[in-house]
Amino acid sequence: MASFEAKIYRVTIETHPKADRLEIAKIGAYNCIVGKGEYRTGDLAAYVPEGSLCPDWLIQELGLEGRLAGAQKNRVKAVKLRGVLSQGLVYPVRAGRIRGQAVHLGDDVTELLELAKWEPPIPVSMSGAVMAAPRAALRYDIEDIKKYPEAFVEGQPVIMTEKIHGTWCCLGWHPACGAVVASKGIAEKGLIFQLDEANAKNLYVRTYGTYRAALEQAQTRLARPDEPFYVLGEVFGPGVQDLQYGLRTKGFALFDCYVGEPGQGRYVDAQALPELGDLFALAPVLYEGPFSQEKLQLHTNGATTFDARHVREGVVVKPVVETETPALRRLILKSVSEKYLMRKGGTEFN
Repeated sequence: MASFEAKIYRVTIETHPKADRLEIAKIGAYNCIVGKGEYRTGDLAAYVPEGSLCPDWLIQELGLEGRLAGAQKNRVKAVKLRGVLSQGLVYPVRAGRIRGQAVHLGDDVTELLELAKWEPPIPVSMSGAVMAAPRAALRYDIEDIKKYPEAFVEGQPVIMTEKIHGTWCCLGWHPACGAVVASKGIAEKGLIFQLDEANAKNLYVRTYGTYRAALEQAQTRLARPDEPFYVLGEVFGPGVQDLQYGLRTKGFALFDCYVGEPGQGRYVDAQALPELGDLFALAPVLYEGPFSQEKLQLHTNGATTFDARHVREGVVVKPVVETETPALRRLILKSVSEKYLMRKGGTEFN
């Protein structure tokens, strides 16, 4: 679901509260800091999202030499400029064109701007031997609510769970290949991990070994014997990411279940997941009730609910009853905290 793209938007310009020479260009609900007078409300511009690797010519044109992240100083990352969070870059559309090519509102100009998506290096414990399983691999990701700020309506019944900073893990069963074990990056490519001695130390395969019996019991409760079934959760704790949640050993927290052929089946309603609480730890529910922007901001920020003294990554918001929309298909979005984005020494392994 989460797409890497640089699209054309109309910007809204707001005054920067602490800098006379800077302004805020709003794209959706994202803030991007720009020089004063560079844009006017209603101008077309390309939004270059976080995680973009930018070519040298673009960096030079925007005057950002040496100011981006990464060893090559070419990666877009959230920063604070004079006290205001800036997420992404804004590239101008001049006379309806970018690099001599006509562009329009909503166009994807990722290739035109020669952008690539940054992929973090994969730790040894998260890599391993894989096999092709295009029918069985379940692709999954969640868009940022700032990209779709009006997706939820005020008062809509929702559940907000804590977004845990670990690594996405899919454990499942499919009649075409039997056991299904995958990371997010592997599943996106239509692959799954092999269950053999070569992967004995693989984090995801070891998690499958721990929870195999629980997976089988969950399948008997929620699916037919011949029906594909998947549990999706976060492996987290020491040795996974920089936030370790006060754990001494790794944990696994369930946040979704899927029944049926990938792309043709259904996700289990959020209100039904507690029925599996005797089999799996569940992602902590922070709020259940009518949606509001106030509730979203309240629960996005603060400390983790686990026994640890560190920031909360954010929340995942979804309706109590599974819902599809034209823009998103499945309605589920994440809201990430500012302190999480600004933390030092962060890791983002997939």
